[in-house]
Amino acid sequence: MASSYYQEMQEIFRNNNKSREFPAHSAKVHSVAWSCDGKRLASGSFDKTASVFVLEKDRLVKENNYRGHGDSVDQLCWHPTNPDLFVTASGDKTIRIWDVRTTKCMATVSTKGENINICWSPDGQTIAVGNKDDVVTFIDAKTHRPRAEEQFKFEVNEISWNNDNDMFFLTNGNGCINILSYPDLKLIQSINAHPSNCICIKFDPTGKYFATGSADALVSLWDVEELVCVRCFSRLDWPVRTLSFSHDGKMLASASEDHFIDIAEVETGEKLWEIQCESPTFTVAWHPKRPLLAYACDDKEGKYDSNREAGTVKLFGLPNDS
Repeated sequence: MASSYYQEMQEIFRNNNKSREFPAHSAKVHSVAWSCDGKRLASGSFDKTASVFVLEKDRLVKENNYRGHGDSVDQLCWHPTNPDLFVTASGDKTIRIWDVRTTKCMATVSTKGENINICWSPDGQTIAVGNKDDVVTFIDAKTHRPRAEEQFKFEVNEISWNNDNDMFFLTNGNGCINILSYPDLKLIQSINAHPSNCICIKFDPTGKYFATGSADALVSLWDVEELVCVRCFSRLDWPVRTLSFSHDGKMLASASEDHFIDIAEVETGEKLWEIQCESPTFTVAWHPKRPLLAYACDDKEGKYDSNREAGTVKLFGLPNDS
């Protein structure tokens, strides 16, 4: 028996399953993220820039392009409660904090290596950045000075605080989730989550669950309190690259090199919908208030010139008649 939520969302997506794409960059887009108020979407690209769009009803309107990095922008994220600030991590060995009100770079913080992942603590006070050498640096968001630095003996993939800000999670190349206390960074627990490389991790907004995605193509859902696996989603065939929970915590989008994005109902594991894509997906992000999913794929424009990489940002959940 399908849940009432399932039926309600099916009805919404039956009428609102249009995807639209918006030109954003001159090369592929690695990362998309919404500001906490849902008014803006930022994207980071291989073209060394970030772009910011304003969401107007059913479309994204490009507001600005942020230049300054000397290498690919691999990941970005917004301040958890200030909708004007976002931070970018780049292979140029810096992170940059940007303010959409002034459109200027507020701070450039030099780090030791090529940065590949970044997150902002729920209390807004700290930015954690991980590099290719498996060093995670914790940076004071106000003074922009490094507070702590940890070298790990394993391949660090994605990093995240829990919603309570008192634990720090890392997914690693051995399929483990390492959980550290925060701020003292002592190992609390190491969970053997997957038989292969554990790639991504996301916490649901309600704080009940977190999800991990792995190279064995599985998405695992974990109970935050008990630290046990509640269920697995196994509809993808390729390594899970990216995950996002909807604002109510009831839907989970996951994507890979498969040519679709899976949307699951969290409580049952049932497939609610799938979004067809023409190529692998790098990044997905649910809007913080509406059932709209921003995403970016490895889109090659094969129509005219196969050498040109298109850098579009896509939005799913738009009215079919829009």
